[in-house]
Amino acid sequence: HSSFSFALCTFYFLDSQEPSNKRVRPLAKVSSLVSLISPSKNGAVRRFGQTIQSMSLRGDSKSPGMSLKASSRTAGPTPTKRRNSTLWSETLDVHQKSTFSTKEIKRQEAIYELYRGEQDLIEDLQLARKAYHDPMLKLSIITEEELAHIFGDLDAYIPLHEDLLMKLTEGTNPDGTVAQIGQIVIDWLPGLNAYKNYCSNQLAAKALLDQKKQDRRVQDFLQRCLESPFSRKLDLWSFLDIPRSRLVKYPLLLREILRHTPLDHPDVPSLERAITIIQEILSDINMRKGESECQYYIDKLEYLDDKQRDPLIDNCKTLLCHGELRNKSGSRLHVFLFSELLVLTRPVTRNDRSCFQVYRQPIPVQDLVLEDLLDGEIRMGGSFRGAFTNGEKAKNVFRVSSLDPSHGQSHTLHVNDVYHKQQWLNCLRTAMAQQQGAPSTVQQGETVRAKRHSSTISATMYDEETDENCQPASGPKLRPQTLSKTRLDRKLQGSLKRKETGV
Repeated sequence: HSSFSFALCTFYFLDSQEPSNKRVRPLAKVSSLVSLISPSKNGAVRRFGQTIQSMSLRGDSKSPGMSLKASSRTAGPTPTKRRNSTLWSETLDVHQKSTFSTKEIKRQEAIYELYRGEQDLIEDLQLARKAYHDPMLKLSIITEEELAHIFGDLDAYIPLHEDLLMKLTEGTNPDGTVAQIGQIVIDWLPGLNAYKNYCSNQLAAKALLDQKKQDRRVQDFLQRCLESPFSRKLDLWSFLDIPRSRLVKYPLLLREILRHTPLDHPDVPSLERAITIIQEILSDINMRKGESECQYYIDKLEYLDDKQRDPLIDNCKTLLCHGELRNKSGSRLHVFLFSELLVLTRPVTRNDRSCFQVYRQPIPVQDLVLEDLLDGEIRMGGSFRGAFTNGEKAKNVFRVSSLDPSHGQSHTLHVNDVYHKQQWLNCLRTAMAQQQGAPSTVQQGETVRAKRHSSTISATMYDEETDENCQPASGPKLRPQTLSKTRLDRKLQGSLKRKETGV
């Protein structure tokens, strides 16, 4: 049925020239391993290792006891969007079921979930090759080199998962149960390290795929496939992202098996060891992917002036969060919080290549000052427009500035909602705590601001509203407002006194 569906899809593509109405999402809205960690419209994005707890278990059809001995599954009807779901216990007759305790049935259900998931994964990897990769190569709508970049080494992973299926089959008893699975998994898990390169390349692969979708032939082909039954209403990227989503599910599956395993069962130590191993593998993959993602965006930064390129950018190995925010004048900025630097940018396109033009001078995290502003505390709209209107009272706003007086800059940033504002605040406080050696709490932010006041006794003061709407670093220099030392001392003493009295 899948072959027929694909043939039908290809026929439609060759025969019909009508344009597709499917909207292509720009790179800035791609969803990501985070979390991929890809840009977010509203706020911070996290990598896949932080989403493990949000994954859910799934029940699927057929029993290991009934099908593990067979090398292939019986052909069924063309799959719909959701696969049929049958529990292991539902494949047993009444007499068989009565011979197992409730706990043992639940344990075998969990083991079966692992088995069936491997079967589904293999099917999807094969489908990605046969229904997408090979036809696009044959039709010459994407080059072989580009397809290799998008699809990676998917074919190489099929034998890896077939190996686990074979071992589970060999470990299945005549009554359909698997007595001990822990050691089987321990011996197999190291093979998952092969996914390091695949997961690290996902962000660049997704960007290339989105770029190729601008070609009407590619767009039309993918749309026809999406409308065909074999796709189960999943687009190509959903199939390419299945290995990543499977990786983050292994800890849950093993914990579920362990949860239904009696404490005195000989499989318990092996299952506990297997959980530790998979967590270490995921942590390593996540770190490699984070470094790859970080470098991907560093390479996309465009500097208007060589002075904008802070040497610390070469030390950045982690992108903590990034997303689209607005400054006080309402301009859209794409903000990147690297482990060492906070970089504000403007998304631009150069020769059909998306990149990020650095706005002002990046702020080292070790010099960063963070202020959580109350709703309604400031008005948005910019200095020029604000001179003629009352402006709109802003919600979900925070301010970042630099302790270094030579930077002389401050940015009031607006987030779409309170949830993403909290994400940004948490990421910023964590980064500051790591770089400045201070607790990541709201109270510490007050201490840092006081430190900023005491460290600018002889500093040059800049007007914040003018600063936020000035030209980029390569443009005209700001004219500073110079305060005498006596006036500045008097102003700072009054500010500190108000803080002490709680005014």
